[in-house]
Amino acid sequence: MILRKAEQSLLEGLQQFPALGLIGLRQVGKTTLAKKVLPKLGNAIYLDLELSSDLAKLENAELFLSSVADRLVVIDEVQRKPELFPLIRALIDQNRRPGRFLLLGSASPELLRQSSESLAGRIKYIELTPLSIPELDAENDLTDHWLRGGLPASFLAGSDELSQGWLDAFIATMIERDLPSLGLPASPSLTGRLLRMLAHQTANVWNASDFGRSLDLTYHTVNSYVDLLESSFMVRKLEPHFINLKKRLVKSPKILVRDSGILHRLLGISGMQALAGHPKLGASFESYCIEQIAGNIGEDRGLTFYRTHKGAEIDLVITHPDMSLTTVEIKYTSSPKLTPNHVSAIEDLNASDNFIITPKGEDYLLRKDIRTCGLGTFLKEYS
Repeated sequence: MILRKAEQSLLEGLQQFPALGLIGLRQVGKTTLAKKVLPKLGNAIYLDLELSSDLAKLENAELFLSSVADRLVVIDEVQRKPELFPLIRALIDQNRRPGRFLLLGSASPELLRQSSESLAGRIKYIELTPLSIPELDAENDLTDHWLRGGLPASFLAGSDELSQGWLDAFIATMIERDLPSLGLPASPSLTGRLLRMLAHQTANVWNASDFGRSLDLTYHTVNSYVDLLESSFMVRKLEPHFINLKKRLVKSPKILVRDSGILHRLLGISGMQALAGHPKLGASFESYCIEQIAGNIGEDRGLTFYRTHKGAEIDLVITHPDMSLTTVEIKYTSSPKLTPNHVSAIEDLNASDNFIITPKGEDYLLRKDIRTCGLGTFLKEYS
């Protein structure tokens, strides 16, 4: 049985905060997780704002929510009714007991703006990421996880074909319905082109001007579209690491498609054989590893990448609370070798720990200060 690591955080958060926000990509399992913990929370009430019957209960929201003030109120798809946030704030200020509201939603700029203005100091957010390696059963094949991604319906599908069909439908729904409802003004055909272009550029440095020219859009418009895709958990911007050196550093972020299953369908990849021969194989593995690390590394650690204009580069730099650094280079090879650019970057950063992650996962010292291992081994040490 797969166990979601966010379950304990959710239960603890409801014991500490008047409101808890459970956010994440569509179909990531927010509703399933909420319904799983509801029996442990006593007399809770659940509202799904995609149901007209539940929307009707909130026609006079103040009257209804006041009448259930002694219960935990779970509101699913809360971004569909942003006018609730000021009311929830007022009700919390009347009674600040923990565990009054559990708000579920796919984040959008509007949702984040409303909640930050209305519920500051009253809410804690938990992001539910797709299934990650530490959440999988021991018998689960990590190759399947990389190929299919971590969205539960895709990963747990009975075959690769069923997984691909589900992902294709998911992407179509995001393009045609969900992203427009979250505020993306582009046509579905333009959004599809943008997503496919982002997939082909995953793990590369973001260049809005190049994308704008290809899509016949302005630099600012493309950036606004990608910002919304980031807010809806489709893509991640990995910011560059800056240090006080007299070197010219790359200042633009890297762009990554977050879920590997979505990435592979946008690339038209249908199986491991197709992935193994695809020119984006290495970029896919890098994106997958970074996303797994990002979802398990801890909120108190910063994630960046390092690159100079002369070519010194590290795929991932982890900044710890004490400001010490760990570097991670990701290589799709069974026999990694140090390059001058890699060595130069390690010398620049003077990190306390340096890793090279490979798919085969043999664990050994490549140099006295550089350790080679698999992704699973790395996560066990740093989760």
